[in-house]
Amino acid sequence: MGVPGGRIGLLTTAMFFVAAGSAWAAEGAAPAAGGLSVGAVSIITSGFAMAIASAVAALAQGRAISAALDGIARQPNAAPRIQVAMIIGLALIESLAIYVLLIALIIFFVKPFGG
Repeated sequence: MGVPGGRIGLLTTAMFFVAAGSAWAAEGAAPAAGGLSVGAVSIITSGFAMAIASAVAALAQGRAISAALDGIARQPNAAPRIQVAMIIGLALIESLAIYVLLIALIIFFVKPFGG
């Protein structure tokens, strides 16, 4: 099995490049009737990034909890050590989603692609 988010990461990268192309095209002039402004592209990109990060984090947390419960069921004596490792792992997984939220908020409010 490969990385669970491998295909999602590839899709996200492709969507970013498509959105970035329209953002750079719209930088010098007012958006056309059917075009998107830099602000709109920033909002769409941040929304997609946060949605994908939340979905991948939820899948990873579910898999981690499932594996921890399976380990506890096999060796009940090791339950405290498994539980501590699981909680640390869940905190690290959740921190990745929080980092994406931080980047999405920066893109949304700072608008690094234009004024």
